Amino acid sequence: AESAETGTSADEVVELTSAPGLVADAEGTEVAAESVEIEAPQEATDPAEEAAIESSAEPELVEETEEDLRNLDPEVLRQRAAARRKSEEQDRKQKLADTVAARKAEEDAKKAAQEAAQKVATAEKVAATQGDKRPKRLHDAPAKVAEREADDNRRSKPGRGRLDRSNMAPGRGKRRGHNLSLSDIEAAESGLGRARGGKRRRSGDEPNQHGFEQPTEKIIYDVELPDNISVGDLSQQMAVKAGVVIKELMKLGVMATINQMIDQDTASIIVEELGHRIKLKSDDELEEQLEVTLASHEGKQEPRAPVVTVMGHVDHGKTSLLDHIRSSRVAVGEAGGITQHIGAYHVKTDMGMITFLDTPGHAAFTAMRARGAKSTDIVILVVAADDGVMPQTEEAVQHARAAGVPIVVAINKMDKEGADPDRVKNELAAKDVIPEDWGGDTQFVPVSAHSGEGIDTLLESLLLQSELLELKAPADVPANGLVIESRLDRGRGPVASLLVQQGTLKQGDIVLAGLQYGRVRAMLDENGQPVKVAGPSIPVEILGLDGTPDAGDPFVAVESEKRAREIADFRQEKQRSSKLARQQAAKLDSMFETMTAGEVKTLNIVVKTDVRGSLEALQSSLSDLGNDEVKVNVVAGGVGGITETDVSLAMTSNAVIFGFNTRADAKARDLAENEGVEVRYYNVIYDLIDDVKAALTGMLSPELREEIVGIAEVRDVFRSPKFGLIAGCMVTEGTVSRSKPIRVLRDSIVIYEGELESLRRFKDDASEVRNGTECGIGVKNYTDVKVGDLIEVFDVNEVARSL
Repeated sequence: AESAETGTSADEVVELTSAPGLVADAEGTEVAAESVEIEAPQEATDPAEEAAIESSAEPELVEETEEDLRNLDPEVLRQRAAARRKSEEQDRKQKLADTVAARKAEEDAKKAAQEAAQKVATAEKVAATQGDKRPKRLHDAPAKVAEREADDNRRSKPGRGRLDRSNMAPGRGKRRGHNLSLSDIEAAESGLGRARGGKRRRSGDEPNQHGFEQPTEKIIYDVELPDNISVGDLSQQMAVKAGVVIKELMKLGVMATINQMIDQDTASIIVEELGHRIKLKSDDELEEQLEVTLASHEGKQEPRAPVVTVMGHVDHGKTSLLDHIRSSRVAVGEAGGITQHIGAYHVKTDMGMITFLDTPGHAAFTAMRARGAKSTDIVILVVAADDGVMPQTEEAVQHARAAGVPIVVAINKMDKEGADPDRVKNELAAKDVIPEDWGGDTQFVPVSAHSGEGIDTLLESLLLQSELLELKAPADVPANGLVIESRLDRGRGPVASLLVQQGTLKQGDIVLAGLQYGRVRAMLDENGQPVKVAGPSIPVEILGLDGTPDAGDPFVAVESEKRAREIADFRQEKQRSSKLARQQAAKLDSMFETMTAGEVKTLNIVVKTDVRGSLEALQSSLSDLGNDEVKVNVVAGGVGGITETDVSLAMTSNAVIFGFNTRADAKARDLAENEGVEVRYYNVIYDLIDDVKAALTGMLSPELREEIVGIAEVRDVFRSPKFGLIAGCMVTEGTVSRSKPIRVLRDSIVIYEGELESLRRFKDDASEVRNGTECGIGVKNYTDVKVGDLIEVFDVNEVARSL
């Protein structure tokens, strides 16, 4: 019946009623079902809007009769029904979209209002807590009590799953209020707790809770710059990474690592580039304070004994002269009859006290003689009457003049035949050392160490010269002076020979000597007898230092061990820094030398000596040996016996161990034998130097020298199908040998260099052809021999070279 009233078929009715969200009523109209949870609100429509809608709506279709509908094609009816369904679906979607947009706008407005209210509340609470910075106990707040009751209500509710704790008050453990910081309290009061996992939930506009404000301006530091500073230390003082400093250095063309040292000027440029202030620091600040302390000690000046240094050429009788004065036999015990370290003696004579320093005369001990001249008041220049002025004699004169020390010349060996004192005077006068009887100011005293002739006259001359100098020194101040010598004793440890120049040295004093320091445990005189005190001009040996100081280092007695350690550590650090800087400069220099000069053969050696002065002399002498092809490298040097450590070092560096007046212990000897390390012992310094020089000579590449053996002149040229080109020659000089290299000369110009392929005399092969004989010569790989050429036969010989 409904299909008859609406003019649609039954199939179409079924299709319409089965459409989602549509229901057909009895009058044939279609109503939209409630397909969404949210209904659109009924809004009143304005009359004008209704008129506009009616005017824009499609004109109503003319109602068709049942007969017209029956006469229509079924396909047309289906199309009409589909168009109607599509229009209704579009209307439904548009209404739904409008409803959702309205709801979203309403929710956004509510959310914005809530956020604004929350910001206002947070700002009020933060402002309220600015005056009181003391931590509060959260459980005392009434608002928190209410929140805790709400939490209890939540816990009592039935249900499965984890309890929502996002809005619960902190009721247990640390969050009860104990050990809370101010930022935690403010965050709790403002509703900003910690989310699960420990991270704080913060809104975008929350203020910084820990109160740190990033500095708006760069911090400028005062950077202290010593003479040398490492890249790492410089970066730490400026609070920047080391890479920043290295980058600035690269801009200056300096390639450096974090541990390398740079000088003060370069560091100043880097500090200025990075915008910091420079504060130059003197490395000698501690040293200056020490000098000020020494200068503040003013004591009563009292006369002191003269310090006399005996100098001269080797074997001219210096030690023998001292022996006669001291009535001892020191020279007999010297190896090779020569002195190899400074000997200090305090001698009582009938005319007064004199301190003698005996220096070596060998050329290797130049530095030791220079130290002797600097630490003395008068120099005795010993010259042999039968030998005259020698190289070390001239050097001693130069050292004495450089130190500004007066000279007394002792013409020794006057008891020998051929003694000529006038010759000595003439030779020294040529060196500007003029005798008194010739109008000069230098005393010349003929003496004989063997017979004792002129010894008393020499002592009188010394004391007279000391009176003219008016030698005085304070005795009631802390001691200071020079280190004469030092060595490492197996039983007693480091032993240092000191010459007191001012003050009084006592047993128990704290002594700072060069890089070493320590308390004086014992003092001995030159005869090995213990002494308690030593005044000015007195030489003593002391025990108690922590190492062996270098000969020539100054020593001073300080008030405390703490200050001595501080200054010694500073000196050691300064020495390490300067050594590192020198090594870095030497690496670049040696690299360029290796690139330009090729490979250099090196003789590695380890040197151990009995005293520090001998070690210094050996290192200086050995460094002068060698040339561009060979050189000596002292891997390590020390004072004392040869130990297993020395053998291990020599084994690692492929070095030879040289012991000067020292020996290896049993374990070191066994290790050296097992590992094949060569150990050599010496007690005369020039024997050691000669052996090293011989070893270097053996390392030199031999010199190649050419020698012309024979010359043959080409008289004719023949061609043979069997032998090729044959030169008919006449030997004009020497002998032509088949096994030696040859040169082909044309107009005295070498045009080919090679070897002979054949040498024949008539039809027979010959090994050599002598002068004045004709022969046939075939030159290997060369066919351009012409008449008039010369064939030169030569030989290459190796000749050993020497330094």
